[in-house]
Amino acid sequence: MIYHIINKSIADFVIFNNDEEFLRMAMAIRYYRSEKPIMSLSQFLKLAQPIYEKGEPCSVNILAYCLMPTHIHLMIKENNDKMASKFINDTLNSYTRYFNMKHKRKGPLWEGKSKKNKINSDEQLLHTTRYIHLNPVTAYIVNKPEDWPYSSYREYMNKIDDKDRICKYSNEIDMDPSEYKRFAEEQIPYQRELAQIKARMTIV
Repeated sequence: MIYHIINKSIADFVIFNNDEEFLRMAMAIRYYRSEKPIMSLSQFLKLAQPIYEKGEPCSVNILAYCLMPTHIHLMIKENNDKMASKFINDTLNSYTRYFNMKHKRKGPLWEGKSKKNKINSDEQLLHTTRYIHLNPVTAYIVNKPEDWPYSSYREYMNKIDDKDRICKYSNEIDMDPSEYKRFAEEQIPYQRELAQIKARMTIV
C-alpha cells in the first residue's frame, strides 16, 4: 500500500523553528523507516553522517516528503503489513519528546490522528508528489520548490548526495529530473490560486 500522510500541529503551532528542528524530524524519519535499526536512536543522532547499508530492510519506503513550519507531508510505501501506522506514530512521538524537552513544555504536539490517504494509481501518485513538493511555494515561503531544503524535491532533482537521501522512489516514479521539474513548476500558478480560493471559503 502507498499512502499520503498529513499531520498538523495543534492550533497551527509552529513546531519547526530553525534548521536544527527541521533536521531532527528528518533524522527521525530516516531512523524509524528501518525495519531493524542497527543502533539506538541516540547513537544514530550522534553520527555526523548517519548511513545505513544500501540494502537495509525498511518497514516503509519514503517516496516523498515535505516539512512545513506547522505540518508535515509524507508519502510512504508500506513494505510490511500495518507498519505505516507504527512508523508514523514512532516518528511523531519521537519528535514530540525532543520538542517538549527542548522548549520545556508538556502535552501533545500534533493534532490527533494522522490523515492517511491511500494512493490508488500511478497518476495519483505522481500528482500527489507534486502537490507535496509545491507546499512551500503555495504558501509563498519560497518561489521555487528547489529553494526549500526541507523536502524531497532536491532528491528528485539529483541535487543530494546518495548518503543524504531519505527517499526510495525509483521503482514507483520513472521521470528524469528535468521532466519532473517542468511537471512541478508548471503547476505553481494553479496551486497558489486554488489555495487562495480555499482560504477565502474558509473565512466565509
